[in-house]
This record gives sequence, structure tokens and C-alpha cells, in this order.
Amino acid sequence: MAEESKAAPVKKERKAKASPPAAPEPSVVVAAPGAAEKKKGGSKGMYHYIGEAWKDPDSDDMSDLMWQRLIDWRKEGTFVRVERPLRLDRARALGYKAKPGFVIVRAKVRRGGLRKHRIKKGRRPKRKGILKITMRKSIQRIAEERTSKKYPNCEVLASYWVGQDGRHKWYEVMLVDVNHPVIKSDPKLNWICSPKQSDRANRGLTPAGKKGRGLVRTQGRGVEKNRPSLGAHNRQGT
Repeated sequence: MAEESKAAPVKKERKAKASPPAAPEPSVVVAAPGAAEKKKGGSKGMYHYIGEAWKDPDSDDMSDLMWQRLIDWRKEGTFVRVERPLRLDRARALGYKAKPGFVIVRAKVRRGGLRKHRIKKGRRPKRKGILKITMRKSIQRIAEERTSKKYPNCEVLASYWVGQDGRHKWYEVMLVDVNHPVIKSDPKLNWICSPKQSDRANRGLTPAGKKGRGLVRTQGRGVEKNRPSLGAHNRQGT
């Protein structure tokens, strides 16, 4: 009996604790191509793609279109009124609004330097002063001035390039009817109705005119004599 009492007690088997259920593996999501770019920069609008296309008119997408346009434009007159801007992004950046009172005219101007009369008196060709002499006024400003003369009841707002060939350049000139009631009642546009803005193209108040007067890309030290005009300060401007 004593031997039986000294026998080692039987160990009770421990129930194994149930392990928690394994978490499901996360599903792998494959991002669509270009998704990261959209998240960073956002989607691009129509004006962006119009501007990108006009940066290189000689590209494969634009060359055939521009070729046919120039064929049609050569048959037209010097001033052609169009229904809407060809370069909508550029027109909107320069102040165009699709409302009554705006007029878009495509103007054609000759290319090349200043056509001077050839002197028949005795002197060598170098001293005749004919070749390599160009006007300080750009061809774009000439297009704006001629269009302003053609439409005397409107003021030139701005212009932009739309095409060229070996003989001519074409610009779309935006004009505003300063007597139109819609323009007069618009607080963002009626500044052009002021008498101070009269004859803007011939006074160099358009963006092309200010660029030719040296008031856009030249600022700071060294260009103090550019203002108020190149003719002031004894013509010491650049």
C-alpha cells in the first residue's frame, strides 16, 4: 500500500489554448498607370493641351493642318473677321471673353526687313543703307495698327501669332467695341472705354507695343531711361 501511495501522480494533460484566427492577407491593389501623376499634379484641362499643340506647329499632328490653313488664308484678303479665336488659350490669357462687343480679325502682314528705296547715285553698296536695316517696330505692331485703322470704332486689346509662310505672317487681333453696352456695364472690361486708352495700338499700349518699347522684359538697373518712353531723357533709352 505504501509503495502504491508513493507512485508518481499522473499529470493532467493541459488543453492546448486555441490560437486566434490568422488575419486575412491584404489584397494587392495594382494602381492604374498615371494614377500617381494625377494625384500629384491633378488633371490637365483643355487649355493646357491647346497650348502644348501650339508650342510646335511643325509637329506631325499640326503640320498637315497648318499647311491646309495657309493655302486657304493666301486666297483671302488682308483682314478677315472670324467667329472665334483659333488659339483659345492664348486669347483667354490676353483678356478675351466670349460676349458681345469682342471682334476677332485675322490680319496678314508682309515679312522681311525695311524696304528702302535704292539710291542710284554714286556710292558703294555698303553705304547705300538698304540691306540689313530693319524697323524698330515689330511686324505684330504693324498688324495691330493697320487693323485699328480698318476698324476705327474699336480699340485693340491684344494680338497673337497664328501662322506664317515665306512671304507673310498672320496675326489674330482682338478688338473691343468701346461703345457696346455690354462692355460698358462690365466692371472688369470697362477700363478700355476710358479716354486714356484711346488709339491704344498706335500709342504702344498693347502687350506687343509695351514689349517693343522695352517695358516688359527689361526691369531693374540699367533701364532707368526706358520710362516714360524711349524718346524721353534725350533718347538715352535702349
